[in-house]
Amino acid sequence: MNTALNLKGLLPAQVKSTAEYVSYQDGAVVSREILKRPTGTVTLFAFAEGEGLSEHTAPFDALVQVLEGHAEITISGQAHQVRGGEMILLPAGQPHALKAITRFKMLLTMIRSA
Repeated sequence: MNTALNLKGLLPAQVKSTAEYVSYQDGAVVSREILKRPTGTVTLFAFAEGEGLSEHTAPFDALVQVLEGHAEITISGQAHQVRGGEMILLPAGQPHALKAITRFKMLLTMIRSA
């Protein structure tokens, strides 16, 4: 399997600054898929201040690592303040939403498992 075909701009054994791999855009949420496999995905996001993702559910656990900035992440109605250098697990099947308190970047790792 040619690993480079499954990556989005990141070559094997290439060192990159994680936070610099996705850029902010005013009034927008920007995403960049870094790795996609049948077992899961890794995606970088950059949220402009005040932007977010409305409440939704996912069939698999997802790990959010906030790289910089400040986000409010609501899971099953409970709000959590998450800042750069912190992480939170979004459990499978539980509704969650994200809102940028300040602009922020995050790395989302979704693992597809039963």
